[in-house]
Amino acid sequence: MIEMYGTMDAGIKRSHNEDAIALLPSHGLAVLADGMGGHNAGEVASNLAVETIARFIRKHLDRFLAPSSDEPAACRLLADAVREANLKVFSTAQSRPECSGMGTTVVASLFSGNRLISAHVGDSRMYRLRGEYLTLVTEDHSLVHEQMKRGLLTPIDAHHSQAKNIVTRAVGIAPDIEPDVHVHEVCRGDLYLICSDGLTDVVPDEAIRLTMLEYGHQLDHTAKELINLAKDAGGPDNIAIVLIRADAPFERKRGLIARLIR
Repeated sequence: MIEMYGTMDAGIKRSHNEDAIALLPSHGLAVLADGMGGHNAGEVASNLAVETIARFIRKHLDRFLAPSSDEPAACRLLADAVREANLKVFSTAQSRPECSGMGTTVVASLFSGNRLISAHVGDSRMYRLRGEYLTLVTEDHSLVHEQMKRGLLTPIDAHHSQAKNIVTRAVGIAPDIEPDVHVHEVCRGDLYLICSDGLTDVVPDEAIRLTMLEYGHQLDHTAKELINLAKDAGGPDNIAIVLIRADAPFERKRGLIARLIR
């Protein structure tokens, strides 16, 4: 079985929240988005994205559950869900002047048996705590990350760069998008963290690891402590957190709808 918990906080310096979360624990789906755009359009983009992905997965779940389905089919399903969200956000931005130019990051995870399929666009992240080791599962689609890969910035330079919040890929900016999709083996006791950069921009990975180690047996307490760390560091941005603990291979159930966290 898996246990999911999600929460959000506007932070200290923002007057409203542009992050969004959708959890479909009965089917092993969790989605997090961090919106961008003026006049609250970022909030529109992130909510559209998580709602569209949750709806798409629920609608096409029978195909995924079919005996003939395989791992590549599951990857295509999640990638198609992100592409559907991209079209929805993009078309809304085109039809509503107040939403022009809006976009959002997305991290979506889908559990099946002892596998986790992840799809992401942008610089929101997924981590895995296995034993005492914290691993970054996703790779940021950001300008500073591209500069680091090319050897133009050190990690310290990247952390202090004025361009660290510039993403190179986002949902809703163009009519087509290609999410990064990966399959991960899930081990009993794994603890996953999906979060927006409101956490990772101000809280070091080591502090995240130690917090997950100390409080990971209580997901709600872990999330609260992580949010407090971000706010103690100034809380300059919205903070969205999803925690998922895997205690046994996941078996999907029917009949429940997504839970949107606002």
